[in-house]
Amino acid sequence: MKLKPVIVTNNPLTKASLETKYEVIFNPDASLLDILITVRDYVHKGHRLLTHPLMGSIKPNQTPYKSVAVSRQCFDEIDLMSINIIEESILKAQQLIKNKKISIYNHRILEDFSLIDFDLIKNALN
Repeated sequence: MKLKPVIVTNNPLTKASLETKYEVIFNPDASLLDILITVRDYVHKGHRLLTHPLMGSIKPNQTPYKSVAVSRQCFDEIDLMSINIIEESILKAQQLIKNKKISIYNHRILEDFSLIDFDLIKNALN
């Protein structure tokens, strides 16, 4: 069974590029950690992770952008694997952010991080 995704993101490029094809929950003011917590809330309600919250090689303390796909369908039974993955991802992000805060980047670097995050989610959905 192929599950239809909902994209949770703080990335304006992801929103602009995917909102005509998918449901996009967009919060431009959310931190990367805020996005992970929002995803956790969806998973606790019965949605399933469709992409890994920490996919890619960019660490949570290196980029401000995060896009994660969860199932649109809410299941009666909580998916324990999704719970485990999102909880571990939040812990890992908290550890990395605690040890080194996200840097302040110029506009060009932010565009690069935005493109990387978008490319990861786009390829994961395909």
